[in-house]
Amino acid sequence: MLLLVPARTYRAADFLLAATQMGLDLVIGSDGALPLGGRPVIPVRPSELEASVRRILDRCGPVGAVVAADTPMLALAAAVAGRMGLPHNPVDAVRNAADKARQRQCWAAAGLPQPRFAVLPAAAGAGAVGAAAAGVGFPCVVKAVSLSASQGVLRADDPAAAVAAVRRIRAILAAARRPAGEPLLIEEYLPGPELSIDGLLANGELTVTAIFDKPAGPAGPTFEETMLVTPSRLPGPVLAAAVRTAGQAAAALGLTHGPIHAELRIADRGAAMLELAARCIGGLCSRVLRFPGQQSLEELVLASALGRPAPAIGHGPVRPAGVFMLPVPRAGVLRAVQGREQAAAVPGVTGVTITIPAGQQVHPLPDGDRYLGFIFAEAATQRGVEHALSAARHQLRVLIDEPIPM
Repeated sequence: MLLLVPARTYRAADFLLAATQMGLDLVIGSDGALPLGGRPVIPVRPSELEASVRRILDRCGPVGAVVAADTPMLALAAAVAGRMGLPHNPVDAVRNAADKARQRQCWAAAGLPQPRFAVLPAAAGAGAVGAAAAGVGFPCVVKAVSLSASQGVLRADDPAAAVAAVRRIRAILAAARRPAGEPLLIEEYLPGPELSIDGLLANGELTVTAIFDKPAGPAGPTFEETMLVTPSRLPGPVLAAAVRTAGQAAAALGLTHGPIHAELRIADRGAAMLELAARCIGGLCSRVLRFPGQQSLEELVLASALGRPAPAIGHGPVRPAGVFMLPVPRAGVLRAVQGREQAAAVPGVTGVTITIPAGQQVHPLPDGDRYLGFIFAEAATQRGVEHALSAARHQLRVLIDEPIPM
């Protein structure tokens, strides 16, 4: 199997462990120096698609499947699999999923439920921003179309706030070295419960692997996710409608194979699509999922890529479980995260992982793109999971020094 791993990702270790447990012979492609267990690495650059495809074809040899460990490698994985004659998503479908404006346009063409939206050109002035926001309605949400993990996403409650949000997001895009001509998205804010659906596509058919509730979902002005709990407690008919909508949304983007991670709001008019990624759930969140036979989500993804049928796993793991993603509270230099032993000792907590080393500069959302770490828990009920995660979070004390002057 060819595994394409971006230089910056949470996902490498879990995919490598899954491949080892499955006894797979891995070939690695990457655009950075990573701790990849001593395996040789084929150097690739996702921004140089054709050259990277040729290099892989020259050096790789035959494989049974091509898998991208995270978003930056998705288009390259699709292109390589296509050239090798393996099951794959079209490159354009992957690009549709990576661009929030293209998503909205594809879903509008398919008549799928979603927020009202407007695509804002880069050259739009304050008047055009205010008019677009007013056309969508207040409150609205202003988004960068190319970023993820709630980076570059702000709520605006009036025209002045929309103009300020656009200005701030443009600065975030510049810091992320995104193209200056990139448009923004302004969309209707939908109140209501939010959930995420993870699943695997095989020839366009969606098998759900997990549905997460977001009991502490933010209402703005920023939209950092914190607590995710599975299985969902929403009524069966509501979940069935949400799963149908997610499957239709993936099809409208042109996706046919591999994992998806869909975000939806359950509004007054039913399940509405927020976003969909052509990958599994991000960060280390998949570590909370264990399926029959103690399989990980990564093992299911790799097995699916090899054409093995997905097991009958329902809508979540065997036992209620959840994860708390620790947001960065303020900008500065991370000095320490204290109280980890106390957090890990909370009944129900199965792990506490801090992912940013001390001494690094950190930025809260929507400017930053990382979480401090992750708390994992299991319990007999979803409420027990929530209680364990909240109790563990309150044991932690994050110490951040003043930012380093530039």
